[in-house]
Amino acid sequence: MAAKRARLIYNPTSGREEMKRRLPDVLQRLERGGLETSTHATVGEGDATLAAAEAVERGFDIIIAAGGDGTLYEVINGMAEKENRPPLGIIPLGTTNDFARALGIPRHWDAAVDVILQQYTVAIDVGKVNHRYFINIAGGGSLTELTYEVPSKLKTMIGQLAYYMKGLEKLPRLRPIKLNIMTDAGEMQEEVMLFLISNSNSVGGFERLAPDASLSDGLFDMLILRKCTLPEFIRVVTLALRGEHLDDPNIIYLQTKFVQVTSPDYVQINLDGEFGGTLPCVFTNLPRHLHIFVDETGQSSYKQTGLPLPHLPNLPNLQQLNLKLPWKHKGGHDEDEQDKQDKE
Repeated sequence: MAAKRARLIYNPTSGREEMKRRLPDVLQRLERGGLETSTHATVGEGDATLAAAEAVERGFDIIIAAGGDGTLYEVINGMAEKENRPPLGIIPLGTTNDFARALGIPRHWDAAVDVILQQYTVAIDVGKVNHRYFINIAGGGSLTELTYEVPSKLKTMIGQLAYYMKGLEKLPRLRPIKLNIMTDAGEMQEEVMLFLISNSNSVGGFERLAPDASLSDGLFDMLILRKCTLPEFIRVVTLALRGEHLDDPNIIYLQTKFVQVTSPDYVQINLDGEFGGTLPCVFTNLPRHLHIFVDETGQSSYKQTGLPLPHLPNLPNLQQLNLKLPWKHKGGHDEDEQDKQDKE
C-alpha cells in the first residue's frame, strides 16, 4: 500500500526558530510512521493560506500546520472552503497555542508528531465570519486587539508576558462600545467592553473562560462583558482565572449557532489572534466541518513531554461509542518548565 502524502506547512519564525532546527528530525519521524512528507516554509502574511489551498487542490492526504495560532488560522482559511478537506495535524510552536491546548495536543514536537501518526481524528466545528474562517475564538473590543498589536519579536523574546504587558498599558484607556447583537435567542442592545465568540474552552491562555464549550456541538459560546468600571473589570478578570466569572452581573453568557453584530462605533474584529476586519459581521457555526488529529486515548496533554505516545490500533472506535474524551485540562500552564525541556 502506497504511503500517505502529507504537506507540512511551517512558520520558520515560530517557537524561537525551533522548527528550523528540528525539521530533519520531524521529517524522519513522519517518514518512519508511513507519511511521505513535503514541506512549505511560509514567507509572509497569507502565505500559509495559499499553501494550504494548493495542498488541498493537489490531493494531499494530510495537511500539517506547524507554528502558532496565527499559522493555524491561515491554514484553516486555505482549507475551509474546499469541498474535499484532508485531515489536519498540528505541531504547536507559538506563544499561547490556544487550540492545541484545548485539544490536548502536546507542545513538544515529537509527542505532537506521534499524535498525527496515530491517525485518529475528530470532527470539529469551524466558525465563518463574512468571508473568513476561525477555529477557536472571535471577538471585538479594545483588549481583543492585543494579539495583533504585540510585536512578533517581543512575543518571541518574552512569550505570553508580552500580552499581559500590553494589556496593562491599555487598561486605563478602555472604553465601552455600543453593539446591536442578534442571536438564536433574540436581539439585544448593549454598551460593552468586549465580546468573545468561542469555539473551545481555551482562550488567550485562559483555560476556563468558556468552561462548557465543546468543539463539536455546533454551538458558539458567547461571552459579553457589559460596560463597567476599571475595578469591576479587574474583578471579572480575576474571577475568569478561576472559571467563576459566568455568574458575575457584568457578564452575559449564551450559546448560539448564529451571531450578527453591528455597531455605530468603529470596532475591529479579532479572529484566532489575527486582524479579521471590522463590524458589521455575521458569525455562523459550521458543524463538524474539519477533521483534526488527536490522541485516541484522550490521555495526552499540551504540557506533555517528548515521550512517545502508546500506539493502540486494537482499541474500539471511541467516536462510535459516543464517549466524551477528557481533552479539557485544568490547572496552570507551566511554560517555564516546558521551555527548559525544549532547550534540552
